[in-house]
Amino acid sequence: MASGTIRYWAAAKAAAGTAEEPYDAADLAEALAAAQRRHADSAEFDRVLARCAFLVDGAQVGRREHASVALTEGGTVEVLPPFAGGAR
Repeated sequence: MASGTIRYWAAAKAAAGTAEEPYDAADLAEALAAAQRRHADSAEFDRVLARCAFLVDGAQVGRREHASVALTEGGTVEVLPPFAGGAR
């Protein structure tokens, strides 16, 4: 388990209602599932998240399975909607 920061950009930031929040997770899938639980009252959050690209510690996740992307202590997950540089 690692602790770090999730940073939301553009539409993801608006849907989350915050620019960033902490994560406590071993991998990207866990971190995103926890974020979805925190924002369960926002259908827009799920819709936006499904279209986002992700950077983990500056490296593109691309099409890798999120469960295979390990998170690091003090790391950063960037959540990028398509018009903010993300693409799926």
